[in-house]
Amino acid sequence: MPLKLWTYDLAREQSPRPEHLDLLCRRSLEAGYDALGIYAEHRLAWPSAPWAHGLGAVPPSEITRLRREFPGLQLIPFVNVLAHVEGFLYTAQGKRFAEERFKGLSGCPSHAEFADFGRGVVRDALEIFDSEIVHLGGDETAQLGACSECASLDKSALYGEFYAPLIAMTREAGRRPALWGDMLLEHPSAMTAMDRQCLIFDWQYFTPFEETMTKFEEAGFEVVCSPTLHLYNSTWMNLNQAERNVRDAVATGRSVCVTTWEAGLMGNYETVLPAVEWAGRLMNGQDGPLVEAYGEWGRLMGVELPALGGMFAEGKIRSSLKVRLLLMANPFLAWLHHREEFCGALGDEALKLADLAHWHAQSASERGVATFLKKAVEFVRQAELAAVAYEDGRPGEATAALAPARQIFDELEKVAMATHLNIGGSLADVERCRQAKRWVEAVILRIKEYGGGSLGYLPSFEVISHPRFTPHDQGCWWLINKWAHE
Repeated sequence: MPLKLWTYDLAREQSPRPEHLDLLCRRSLEAGYDALGIYAEHRLAWPSAPWAHGLGAVPPSEITRLRREFPGLQLIPFVNVLAHVEGFLYTAQGKRFAEERFKGLSGCPSHAEFADFGRGVVRDALEIFDSEIVHLGGDETAQLGACSECASLDKSALYGEFYAPLIAMTREAGRRPALWGDMLLEHPSAMTAMDRQCLIFDWQYFTPFEETMTKFEEAGFEVVCSPTLHLYNSTWMNLNQAERNVRDAVATGRSVCVTTWEAGLMGNYETVLPAVEWAGRLMNGQDGPLVEAYGEWGRLMGVELPALGGMFAEGKIRSSLKVRLLLMANPFLAWLHHREEFCGALGDEALKLADLAHWHAQSASERGVATFLKKAVEFVRQAELAAVAYEDGRPGEATAALAPARQIFDELEKVAMATHLNIGGSLADVERCRQAKRWVEAVILRIKEYGGGSLGYLPSFEVISHPRFTPHDQGCWWLINKWAHE
């Protein structure tokens, strides 16, 4: 029988309490799933890497408890021990493993201690979980061959030789190893040397599975088609995009793993679970449109918002709004890139939609998602008012326009904290909101000090709102050189 599972992205800053994990397991069973994947990275407290146990990391004892309380649901560990190990690499103890210094997300496959680290994590997973399948990661290893030691080596050989002992270790333990398929497609010669008992999770989010799935099966591998609920590339979720992707996977008749990436950056798993449940029912023969799992709130946020186009349109990369407003520690980037859209008709429509979604929300979590949309647009508009006043020689009006932006980030901080308390959401989001508020306050002080022309020239608003602004550096040397952002 085809396997039916979905993956919980614990790695993206989630800090679930026992009741949150119980909820995920219970609703997974009710929706007809055979298994729940725990995509862990550094957010599970691996005994072999105690130096990486951040606050809120899930202890192994919690997995033991869940196995006992939900015996009908297989819990599958999804570890990453080559790429996507950034949570380890950016610690004082783990930085020695990096393929490139202070860059990227991959460890060095030629580093003997890093290989020991990978074996330790896999050994931990084999002991903590009792699942038939142990997923060893292996995706997005774009940095293969980047360091001086690896540069002269064949990338396919690097990949295959790193994973061979981990696959063997898993098989020797009587379990079935699994890998993501993208790097085997990129480095086909690694596929020829790979153990055929390795289960391949073929993730395709924008194209049909038929072509890639066939390549793996012709090479002798069993495939799990792995679509995603389109969270990471949207303000909340692109429902039509997600529905197309999941339906295509289910139509293959193969095993299916529904992925849910990046509920950090103001995401909220409570609002994702109805889509997870819809996918489970679909796999079990119960058809119906995804939007009906939500009602009017979901239609507004997941269908009408993408239909507005512009930066809200369906896309393939991480949401630029979330990145620019919160991730980069400079919310004025959102103003720099989205002011024309948000200060025009698109912004008007988005604000109307946010208000309607807030009114139709059935929970605090749904209201929080709508609040994020509204406050993001409002911030860009306040920043534009400030920019116009500032460059028109009215610094007092500019600071007055920015003053409400502090309250915007106070409100978003409350949303982030509520998400953390209600469903184990990101504590980093709480800090990002505080950081954004502090930066607004810093820019207000800069405008008060330099907005009256005390430097003899008036820096542009883009410059004075940038973290690298330096008084008297009129030419912005930090910006004009190619190496400025390195």
